[in-house]
Amino acid sequence: MKKLLVISLIVTVLFPLIAAAAAPALPKGYTGWKKSERKLVTDKSSLFYGIHYIYADKKALQGYKTGSKFPEGSTIVVDYFNIKAGSEADGPKNMVVMMRKDKRNKETGGWLFAGYGADGKPSGLDPVSTCFGCHQKDAGQRDFVISTVKDFKL
Repeated sequence: MKKLLVISLIVTVLFPLIAAAAAPALPKGYTGWKKSERKLVTDKSSLFYGIHYIYADKKALQGYKTGSKFPEGSTIVVDYFNIKAGSEADGPKNMVVMMRKDKRNKETGGWLFAGYGADGKPSGLDPVSTCFGCHQKDAGQRDFVISTVKDFKL
């Protein structure tokens, strides 16, 4: 019984630390980075149904300008909002996702993918099954970044 209690305690203490390491905190001040034009997706069957804005740090902007190669450390954050009922206006935020160029993440093309709830807390998103498959299919020739420089006013 003591062993079970000790194991339970260890799991309770360590699991949040491991989960936090898997999904880093959102970068502070990312909403001050270069912001994309408003994107509206009205197809209700789409994973991206709603409204979203893309934020790119300075390194990511370099990658967008080249069109195919993002420097190590490039960070892209996307805020997703529901569509306000009966209109096409921004409703409440429903999720946030982040991509950060990190060569240690070989399984996902050298990118760290992370998902967050509207509150900014990690959502437990599985980056391989939820993110990378589409990025590989839709943007394999553009360093796995689906958005393009056309999404921004540069």
